[in-house]
Amino acid sequence: MADFQAIADNLIKGQAPKVKELVIEAINEGIGPEVILTKGLIAGMSVIGEKFKKNEVYVPEVLIAARAMHAGMDELKPLLAESGIKPKGVFAIGTVKGDLHDIGKNLVMMMMEGAGYKVMDLGVDVTAEKFVEAINEGAQIIGMSALLTTTMPSMKATIDAIQAAGVRDKVKIMVGGAPLTQTFADEIGADGYSPDAASAVDTADSLIA
Repeated sequence: MADFQAIADNLIKGQAPKVKELVIEAINEGIGPEVILTKGLIAGMSVIGEKFKKNEVYVPEVLIAARAMHAGMDELKPLLAESGIKPKGVFAIGTVKGDLHDIGKNLVMMMMEGAGYKVMDLGVDVTAEKFVEAINEGAQIIGMSALLTTTMPSMKATIDAIQAAGVRDKVKIMVGGAPLTQTFADEIGADGYSPDAASAVDTADSLIA
């Protein structure tokens, strides 16, 4: 019988080869890919997310756990596509124009993937046009990240551009990054603000609900 707890535990420990091996075993037993994803990989990443929020683990542990999650995901992706399982939502994220920091963005991506979202990585130094393009390609939530106070105005400019393109009502906009506050997010007209990568999932879930 597939051991979902073992998948989750090994993911938490960052044991990528073991996660891969257990996922393949579960697949060979005929268990549905969405069950393995939910009860094994997402369960494990949820624990990591909670620990990260409480400062019980740090960025390196999250990255190692995410690598283990990807080892399992690589086996499940083709099967999920075949079975037509819909992701929880489509999330596009980028660091705004003028900002080249990507650690926070990458952490958010991993947390969102680990929670069952389809993630579009727009990269760093992302123009407003590129964010608009992502919405036209089906992104339901846009995540904007900034680490510099000097690039925070790019967020407002991007929201204005989304408005001007006539697609503002098609998307929820989330912002985050070290210098940001809830007040700033409210002022620029964002739908949600997340102080860290772990709570980004909670924010996205509440926006998409």
